[in-house]
Amino acid sequence: MPGRIIESEACVAEGAAWLAAHDPRFAEALRLTGPLPLRRRAGGFAALVDAIVSQQVSVASADAMVARLAAAGLMEPLAMAAASDELLRACGMSRQKARYLRALAAAGIDYDALHLAPDDAAIARLVEVPGIGRWTAEIYAMFSLGRADVFAPGDLALQEAARVLFALEARPTEKALRVMAEAWSPWRGVAARLLWAYYRVAKQREGIR
Repeated sequence: MPGRIIESEACVAEGAAWLAAHDPRFAEALRLTGPLPLRRRAGGFAALVDAIVSQQVSVASADAMVARLAAAGLMEPLAMAAASDELLRACGMSRQKARYLRALAAAGIDYDALHLAPDDAAIARLVEVPGIGRWTAEIYAMFSLGRADVFAPGDLALQEAARVLFALEARPTEKALRVMAEAWSPWRGVAARLLWAYYRVAKQREGIR
C-alpha cells in the first residue's frame, strides 16, 4: 500500500511545517517562498504521453504537439497503438518519440493499480516502459499519484536549489542528493516543492548564471 498521499494544500502546509521544524534552513526557505503550491495533476495514459512529448523541447512546442495528438484522437492507448507513422509525424513526433509512445500504448499499465502500489513499486512499473526514465516516473508519482515521500534528485533545479540553500561547494549529484533527501522523509515530496520554490527566489536574488 502507498504511504501518505498529498490531497490538499493543507497536506502541503503540514509537510512544510514539519520540514521547517526539523531544519532551520528549510524554515528560512519557507519564509522567503511563502505557502507552497499543491501541484497535483491528472494521471493516466494522457499524462505520460505529455511527459514523453515534453522531453527535450520547449514548453510551447510540447503544448502544441500534445494539442495535435489530442485533436487527432491519440490520447488513448488503442488509438495510439494503431496510429500510422505519417499521422504521428504530422503531430510533430520524431521517430524516437513515436517509438516511445507506441511502447507506452502497448505497456498495459494498470493506472488504477498504480494508485494502490507502494512508491518504489509504482516507480519501477513506470520505468519498465521505454522513454520513461526515473525522473519522469518520480515526477508522475509526486504530482499524479500525490506521493508525499517521493523525491526527484535527478532534477537540475532541485540540485541547484540544494547547493544554494545548504551552502554546498558544488551542485550535488543525483546520488548525493538522494542520500541528503533521506533526512527529509516522510515529506520528501514537499521538500521538492519547497526547493523548487526556493530556486526561483534564489535565482532572482543571485542573478541567472
